[in-house]
Amino acid sequence: MKYRILSTLLVLSSFTATANNSADIAKKLQNPVADMISVPVQFNYDPNIGLDEQGERWLTNVQPVVPYDLNDDWNLISRTIIPIVSQDFGSFREEGIGDIVQSFFFSPKQQTDSGWIWGAGPVLMFPSASEPMFGSDNWGIGPTAVLLKQSDGWTFGALANHIWGFGADKDQGQTDVNATFIQPFIGYTWPSATSVFLNSETTIDWENDVESVPINLVASQVITIGDNVFSLGAGLHYWAKGPENGPDGMGARIMITWLIPQ
Repeated sequence: MKYRILSTLLVLSSFTATANNSADIAKKLQNPVADMISVPVQFNYDPNIGLDEQGERWLTNVQPVVPYDLNDDWNLISRTIIPIVSQDFGSFREEGIGDIVQSFFFSPKQQTDSGWIWGAGPVLMFPSASEPMFGSDNWGIGPTAVLLKQSDGWTFGALANHIWGFGADKDQGQTDVNATFIQPFIGYTWPSATSVFLNSETTIDWENDVESVPINLVASQVITIGDNVFSLGAGLHYWAKGPENGPDGMGARIMITWLIPQ
């Protein structure tokens, strides 16, 4: 009898440890500068594209995150965004890759005495767009920074960058990029490794005086399949503001993140 009780306690202890570990992973996923290798793939669907609002857009962002251990005090976090775009306007369809954005955050391994986590560094933009409407044909560079706090299951903060473009062909009517990106966010993670996350992803195009403001609400769950750990998420976004021919109203988002052990 005592061996059966001991066996049951060991199973419960293992289950609790796994649940706690999953919850810790879920919290780390809400931290843009967490010391964890991950490959998020974000699928976005937006209707009401184009002048007659009859078009549709599918935007897939592949966003690998790789931390590098610099020394006892600092990490370097590499965050890449590779956009894959498909737009259907009924009479024609375009597919391809947009401009790749690469950010590097130098981040202290220890949070501040008041519990804040931060990182800062350069952001680069590469003219990788396969179609003119998917990019700016500019190289770009600028600063990026993130500041957040995690406490009692809550995560809140903001990430921002500004990109100045160069290399535009003025003879072809191209303009240099001059854009600010601001992403305030707040989320909550339960001990069950379930998270709910709210953010906005505001882009201000200073050259053309255009603001894009999608507001996103996503729920996610960390799961384990064999030796692999994934986060699965789904939610909605609402375009509070956007360019004249851009998306309007409600859209949808699905996220799959693969966690790679170090």
